[in-house]
Amino acid sequence: MRPSITAFFPAYNDSGTIASMVVVADMTLRQLTDDYEVIVVNDGSPDHCGQILAELQTRYPRLRVVTHEKNRGYGGALRSGFSNATKDLIFYTDGDAQYDPRELTVLYKALDDSADMVNGYKISRSDPINRKIIGRIYHHVVSIAFGLKLSDVDCDFRLIRRSVFDVVKLDSNSGVICVELMKRIQDAGFRIVEVPVHHFHRAFGISQFFNFRRVFRSVIDLVRLWYRLVWKGESRRTATVPSGNRAESTAIPAPQATLEIGVEGQG
Repeated sequence: MRPSITAFFPAYNDSGTIASMVVVADMTLRQLTDDYEVIVVNDGSPDHCGQILAELQTRYPRLRVVTHEKNRGYGGALRSGFSNATKDLIFYTDGDAQYDPRELTVLYKALDDSADMVNGYKISRSDPINRKIIGRIYHHVVSIAFGLKLSDVDCDFRLIRRSVFDVVKLDSNSGVICVELMKRIQDAGFRIVEVPVHHFHRAFGISQFFNFRRVFRSVIDLVRLWYRLVWKGESRRTATVPSGNRAESTAIPAPQATLEIGVEGQG
C-alpha cells in the first residue's frame, strides 16, 4: 500500500508563483498516491496571495490554507506546515518556484524502508554571484559549527516521515529553522538520504532574506541556536532513536554536475 503524502508550501509575497506550485503539486501527488493533501501556509502575506488561494480552493478540494494574520517568519511558517500535516510523509518546499514540485518523485523513489528523510541538494545554484558566495560560506561555517554531515544544509526541498516529528520538536521562528531541523534530525539518529535536485532563477519577487537587518538577526539566532543545541547539547539529550539504527547521511551523486551549496530563507 502506497503511503499518504502531505505537500506544503510556506508563502509570503508569492502571489506570482503560488498557483502554479499548487497545481503542479496536485498533479504530481496524484501520480504517487491516492491519499494526499496540499497545504499552503499564508504567512501574513501582504499581496493578493490570499485571494488566489481562495480561488484555488474552489477548484482543488484537497488544498487546505493555513492563514497567519501576522507574519511569523519562515520558521513559524514551517512549524505551522509540519503541525497541520496529517499524512504519513511530509514534503515541503518554498512557494517562490525556485524548485520544481515535480521532482518530489525523485525524493519519493529514494525513500526506501531504511530511510527516514530524503534531503535535496542543488545540482547548480541559479542565483546572483553574491548569493552563491555568501551561501557557500554560510554552508561551510554552519556545517562545521553544528557538526552537520550534509551536502546542502539549506536546500528547502525535503521529504520526511511524519513519525520523525514524534521525536523532533522545533521552536525557531526565523530562517535558522533549517539548521535546527537538520541538527535535531541528525542528532536523533535518523537516516538521511540526499538526492540532487534542480534550482531555478527567481521568476517573481525578490528575496526576503538578503538585507542587513535580516542577516544580522539570523546571525544572532544562529549563535543562540548553537549555544542551545551544541554547547548545551539540547538536541543530543532529546534523541530517542536507538543508537543501533543509524545516524548517517547517504548522498546520491549528481552526474556531470557541480554542487553549489547555499542558504535558503523565506522567499
